[in-house]
Amino acid sequence: MTDAPLRAELLLDREVPEELRRELVAAFEGLGAPPVRVRHTVDHRGAADIPWIVLASLPLQAFLTGLGAEAVKDAYDAFKGVVRRTARPESRTPVAPPGAQQARPEGAVARPIVLQDASTGLDIVLEPDLPAEAYERLTALDLTEFAVGPLHYDRDRGSWRSLLDEATN
Repeated sequence: MTDAPLRAELLLDREVPEELRRELVAAFEGLGAPPVRVRHTVDHRGAADIPWIVLASLPLQAFLTGLGAEAVKDAYDAFKGVVRRTARPESRTPVAPPGAQQARPEGAVARPIVLQDASTGLDIVLEPDLPAEAYERLTALDLTEFAVGPLHYDRDRGSWRSLLDEATN
């Protein structure tokens, strides 16, 4: 029996320029989860209506497990860079090096990329200025430990957590 290949669906905000759309598609392809469908949000919604800039729906546990493989290390590094750039497409500010705080233009609001598990609907929120250890811990994350989500990286605790899950326990 063979495992079915990973497939992603991307829903992009209208703010995402074509160049970043191509980079996102290439990043997911490089990580073994080529997008089968890439759509944009509808015109009548504003940025205030949608808290994310990109929503990627895919079999998340298999995707995260694959990120830890040495074979995709370069592709994963490229993916992290695309996360930083995509979260602020209106910005012309150079991207900060990994681990450094990203400068934001006056009044700009960074909007995260959200990875959503295609079967459970569990969300992982990737803010553009996540530290390197957040990505390291992401590859070892066991999604069965979470019921509700969304998952955010807690810098003080150094772990991914769901406040809603914790509130219900």
